[in-house]
Amino acid sequence: MSETTKTPEPVLQVKDLNVKFSLRGRVLHAIRGVTMDIYRGESLAIVGESGSGKSVLTKTFMGLLDQNGWVDSGSIVFEGEDLTTFSAEKDWLRIRGRKIAMVLQDPMTSLNPLKTIGKQIGEALMLHQGLKGEEADKRIQEVLLDVGIDEPARRMKQYPHQFSGGMRQRVVIAIAIACQSQILICDEPTTALDVTIQAQILQLIRNLIHKYDLTAVYITHDLGVVANIADRIAVMYAGDIVEIGTCEEIFYDPRHPYTWALLSSLPQLGRKGEALYAIKGTPPNLFNEVVGDAFAPRNPHALNIDFRERPPYFDVSPTHKVRSWLEDPRAPKVEPPEILKRIREQGGSLYEHC
Repeated sequence: MSETTKTPEPVLQVKDLNVKFSLRGRVLHAIRGVTMDIYRGESLAIVGESGSGKSVLTKTFMGLLDQNGWVDSGSIVFEGEDLTTFSAEKDWLRIRGRKIAMVLQDPMTSLNPLKTIGKQIGEALMLHQGLKGEEADKRIQEVLLDVGIDEPARRMKQYPHQFSGGMRQRVVIAIAIACQSQILICDEPTTALDVTIQAQILQLIRNLIHKYDLTAVYITHDLGVVANIADRIAVMYAGDIVEIGTCEEIFYDPRHPYTWALLSSLPQLGRKGEALYAIKGTPPNLFNEVVGDAFAPRNPHALNIDFRERPPYFDVSPTHKVRSWLEDPRAPKVEPPEILKRIREQGGSLYEHC
């Protein structure tokens, strides 16, 4: 079998995952039966509006749910172990930071202002790899150079306030890669940065993925950002993955009306004098049971069955599946929005990675 036809190897498998939170005496069903595989060496982007469950989903991979949250059912299999069965902190310490690491959106909430950056990277190395002294200092300087911070011997003795926003984010990335994790989760890693620095940080992450042979999971609400970094895209809505496929499939052949709406909202595709598209309505209240397709009340193409029965996944291709009744052979044919033609016309220049 040739290299190009090999079946990808899953590094982490999520099956029928349900996550709930207790808030003010009520139960919120935040993740509703998510099933997906994350493949070794890939870059997967999870996109969706704020509140769709992106961050909650990935926090379950590291045991970082808030105290009022729990995995109600389902499994998360990593290296032959079901992470949902972990109850003790010592179990999570074998995984968190050592094998699965996370980069958060605001470096100032991730870094301790009272400790030098060398001390903070060193703490991760001591905890997960037992490195200290000269051996730790050598590794600290190596990772600082890897993330583009020059004069590491001097900079490692400085405090977070002595770095710019972009440089602080590089420090956070250095902490994440220092222990050579297998999976790197990037939760809106560029949101707090200006556009020029965003591009630099994204390019840095791409370079590190190749150098360290990482599997990357990006969380973002901005489809325009992931176009240049993702191999696959999972679209989340109301705690569920409604469409998943390769970058090319999601941009050039999307099938779910919610994906159409997200693409139509891209400011990069707007035309002078045109009002920017906005998705009407609001996501469902997940304190209440969702009946049918969660997007149906906001979907101008909704069918009667959308309000009664949750759609199954339909396979568009071996790598592309969508949870929409419009893919049922009995459904009427619905033309995708005009914006998709514009994406196909401009795709080469706008979405180089695809």
